[in-house]
Amino acid sequence: LDREVMLLAVSRAVERTRLVSENRRLREELRGRFRVENLVGAHGSMQEVFRVVHKVARSRSTVLIYGESGTGKELVARAIHVTSDRRDRPFLAVNVGALPETILEAELFGYEKGAFTGADSRKIGLFEQAAGTTLFLDEVGELKRDLQVKLLRVLQEREILRVGGTEPVPV
Repeated sequence: LDREVMLLAVSRAVERTRLVSENRRLREELRGRFRVENLVGAHGSMQEVFRVVHKVARSRSTVLIYGESGTGKELVARAIHVTSDRRDRPFLAVNVGALPETILEAELFGYEKGAFTGADSRKIGLFEQAAGTTLFLDEVGELKRDLQVKLLRVLQEREILRVGGTEPVPV
């Protein structure tokens, strides 16, 4: 039995090493795919985008990327992410226009236990989950005005208030 336990432990350690190695390789592959140099565009305005990507990637600034649907806003956001010191952390992308309004605020800001029926425990929202990494919110223009105002407050104050909460949470 001791020999079987030892073999199982060795097998798990080997598998874990393999998975960690594969994870590193895949992250490097993704990092290469989303490098700003891989974005296409020789026009002067695209060269300006590339310059700005490198500039904002070094900062802690909030970045607004706007343009028509399908113009590559998420690709630019990913390029900023992989060029930044946050590149080893996950890139979180959320199409807020696709989330039902009834759950959107709770998904973005989280909620406290008892905030509403079914809130039987605290939930950490996307802003808190994105601490130290990049959160890309797509289709913000589709949100109702009151939620856009709450988002603006988060961007200005860098803190949220969970649904049903009374204490601000830094993000």
